[in-house]
Amino acid sequence: MNILIVLAHPSPDSFNHAIADTVLSASRENGHTAILYDLYRQGFDSHLTEREIPTDGVVPPEIEVMCRELRAADGIVIVHPNWWGQPPAILKGWVDRVFRPGVAYRFLEGDDGEGVPEGLLTATAAMVFNTSNTPEKRERSVFGDPLELIWKRCLFELCGVDTFYRRMFSVVVTSTEQQRKRWLEEVRIAVQSYFPAS
Repeated sequence: MNILIVLAHPSPDSFNHAIADTVLSASRENGHTAILYDLYRQGFDSHLTEREIPTDGVVPPEIEVMCRELRAADGIVIVHPNWWGQPPAILKGWVDRVFRPGVAYRFLEGDDGEGVPEGLLTATAAMVFNTSNTPEKRERSVFGDPLELIWKRCLFELCGVDTFYRRMFSVVVTSTEQQRKRWLEEVRIAVQSYFPAS
């Protein structure tokens, strides 16, 4: 399997990086090919240009490569912190530029973009791991867990990936080393369950 991992956190010492490293090693332990995009470290340009917007738009070579890797992915894993109920801007920009029409979705013949698009991704599953400093009960009761809606409904289901797993780890800022070790083991088990050895 080809596993695409996308990480969006500016600090290399973050728990998000530890999660992404665990996803990478768990994928490889199961015999899969894994690609890791560390968007901050790579200096990803999150700005979508006007020329890129049309389906037949002018797409820079590095974005074309990312589009091909997204289309070829058998599994997709996203790792990011919860910032104001949203992904970091750099990750939103990656979605804007890579989840392109003709790559992640298309509109059917005769549809001018007013209907529901058809998903084109062929990944068997998508996983999202988030970190937060808001207790889970408050996240759900006060804010309604907007990240679940964004990733599951607005993005992956729309683009054809129906099997979805998401886990929010909180509260990270006050977590102990032992707690983080247990969380990382949970990540490892989940990845190896959703992307088993072939």
